Amino acid sequence: MSDLQRSFAKVKLAGLPAEPPLPPNVTIEENRFAEEDTDELQALPEPEQDEDSSSASSASSASSTGTIRPNSKHLFARPTGLSSGSRALNPLPWTDYFTQEYYLEIVHPDETVIHHAYVKLPGPKGPLFVLHHGAGSSGLSFALFAAELLKALPNCGVVSVDARGHGETVVKTPNGEIKGEPYDLSLDVLSSDLTNTVKLLQARLGWPELPNMVLVGHSLGGPIVTDVAWKGTLGHSVLGYAVLDVVEGSAMDALQKMNSYLATRPKTFPSVASGIDWHTRSRTLRNSTSARISVPSLLYQTPTSGTHLPGRGPWMWRTDLSVTEHYWENWFTGLSRKFLEAKGGKLLILAGTDRLDKELMIGQMQGKYQLQVFPDAGHFIQEDQPARTAMVVADFYHRNDRSALVLPPKVGEMLKPEHK
Repeated sequence: MSDLQRSFAKVKLAGLPAEPPLPPNVTIEENRFAEEDTDELQALPEPEQDEDSSSASSASSASSTGTIRPNSKHLFARPTGLSSGSRALNPLPWTDYFTQEYYLEIVHPDETVIHHAYVKLPGPKGPLFVLHHGAGSSGLSFALFAAELLKALPNCGVVSVDARGHGETVVKTPNGEIKGEPYDLSLDVLSSDLTNTVKLLQARLGWPELPNMVLVGHSLGGPIVTDVAWKGTLGHSVLGYAVLDVVEGSAMDALQKMNSYLATRPKTFPSVASGIDWHTRSRTLRNSTSARISVPSLLYQTPTSGTHLPGRGPWMWRTDLSVTEHYWENWFTGLSRKFLEAKGGKLLILAGTDRLDKELMIGQMQGKYQLQVFPDAGHFIQEDQPARTAMVVADFYHRNDRSALVLPPKVGEMLKPEHK
């Protein structure tokens, strides 16, 4: 810089006001990056992925009090791990989303099943939504969806079940011992379990008849609710059924890669928080709030190695999906045909139109069912985007609500004097 330029700069700077003081809630520590000349890239907190934020996953905005100079060596490096407490990973209680839980026991000749369900009872003449999760999941995967559905339909009820071998549902031998894996997870057994759970709840609550119902199933839950509707085991109370992100063709194709996917999952977690963290970081779940509700129910704590002390070892998956392999084709074979043939309204919500198979494409062109696509959601649609899913399901109920039908008067009545 020349002497003339220096003199000109001094004159201009002298006329500027003094630097304003820092706000009282900002410390020098917070501004250290503006004053330090560092070549080290600082780790930025990763934003929590909540509902409807998928579109913003590729871009983020952050405010900073200074400029950070990245080291070119680390420019494309993966961000370092977050320290504990950097973001909320603590579990959230189910009582924030359901009012009750029920343990409903049924005795079979070769076993006793204690079905577990999270419940919010319907109001007078309110509909009942029966929800069934997918393989390896639990009834709490519908927690946020249930809360949003109750906003849209305050008088409705919700029953979110745990399948056998999942969540809190327990199977016992005739001697009273708790059965372990492998469980009988054939489609006939699982659809019978769902029917039994609803009828046991009806008996427990003393309902003379079942309320109008909408069945909703995600992934494996889709074939189950479809099979119940197709068989008619819950009678004419079923107004319709909704299937979330599963169709026969793409499901059968995906089964070929299932073992590879399961091999990439961690076998254990050191804590529940680390399990929640893995689900969100891997984008298995794109809604961190839902992960904090549902993931704890997917894990259980093992005893310390070499001891029988409860609750001291690592956390493992409650359901070992690899041992269910011989049921996979049984779950999805014939799904498209049953979905189109069963009585009642039909709703299919997908994360992409590429998931439609030929039979469903033809049925869609013929107007046999309602199709909704959420391209920004992952596989767990009801967890990633609970508000949008609830809105579509509530609208589906209104479309199929028989109590809302107003029939026109008969021709004979129209010819009576009062109608002239």
